[in-house]
Amino acid sequence: MKVTVFTGTRADYGLLYWLLHDLREDPAFHLQVIASGSHLSPEFGYTAKHIEQDGFKIDEKVEMLLSSDTAQGTVKSLGIGIIGYADALTRLQPDVVVILGDRYEALGIAQSAMLMRIPILHIHGGEITEGAYDDAIRHAITKLSYLHATATEKYRQRVIQLGETPERVFNVGALGLDHIARTELLDHKELAESLGFELRKDFFVVTYHPVTLADEPPVETFRNLTQALDNYPEFDVIFTYPNADDGGRQIIPLIEQYADANENRVIAIPSLGQQRYLSAIKHASAVIGNSSSGIIEVPSFNTPTVNIGQRQLGRLAAESVLHCEGSYDAIVNAIDKAVTTEIGENINNPYGQGNASRKIIDILKSANLNRTKTFYDIGENQ
Repeated sequence: MKVTVFTGTRADYGLLYWLLHDLREDPAFHLQVIASGSHLSPEFGYTAKHIEQDGFKIDEKVEMLLSSDTAQGTVKSLGIGIIGYADALTRLQPDVVVILGDRYEALGIAQSAMLMRIPILHIHGGEITEGAYDDAIRHAITKLSYLHATATEKYRQRVIQLGETPERVFNVGALGLDHIARTELLDHKELAESLGFELRKDFFVVTYHPVTLADEPPVETFRNLTQALDNYPEFDVIFTYPNADDGGRQIIPLIEQYADANENRVIAIPSLGQQRYLSAIKHASAVIGNSSSGIIEVPSFNTPTVNIGQRQLGRLAAESVLHCEGSYDAIVNAIDKAVTTEIGENINNPYGQGNASRKIIDILKSANLNRTKTFYDIGENQ
């Protein structure tokens, strides 16, 4: 079976790593990889190199990002991407396309595959993030897809509510948690050496993305965040760059300015890569920002998360996740709580135990891939 896996950002690649590994090693599959989006942008760290350094062949590189920071530019980038995806899929001729998540790059490949009658397996459907247009994109990809691998049973039921037949919807847990069971992480000293930075024992990992749907101005909120961080001079800070959504390019220079002004305690890196990122959140005093990883992966390390604003509104979250508004006072209060409250051991993470990859492999092996599907009407099936 020819399985094409799509990745458009460093974030989804990090989650897909073990699935890519297992597909490559299984003789039942011929793995193909399409890389696109910010992977191919020097501005965002050209993270395609991380994929290749990990030993995976990129079969198709689809350039799509315009150097723009507007909604219009995002729409035009999506259009360019769809043209490239059509050519890539024509050359690869896969039996199934695997897509993770909810970003516009993923929507483009999903539209292309559906119109070219290629079945899609969608990972992480059924979730809610009310503060971002990713929310609508995620549900749209669900309706374009044939198979579904969700992260919780509640999300599985939501995909079924969207009209997908239960026999095609599987609760596998969050794919990113496979790293916790299978990835060899760095200790604190090794992490510092890898960063080339004298990292103190107490530090924060910070990732703030633009909020694309809710009324949350990214620059103002980010400035509130950096002003809040000024209250904690005894903590070092590792910043990673935002994603390529409209508004993200406004934040990057602010990160760099803050790092330059605080060079003894702040380091800014476009992309840490999965091993360094997971090592960092394991040893961090807190993870701060509004990335989905703060909700899904971080609790498994018993590390507190300060989740700022509305971007992740609606996601299931462990008790170690502290939600706050984007104001200066709210962020300070949440960080204070994160660094002073004992959250305990063995936080109950609702996203599974870290064996999602093998479950997805089993789904692909047993699936009767079809190009047509019926709408599952809950009212008629109760």
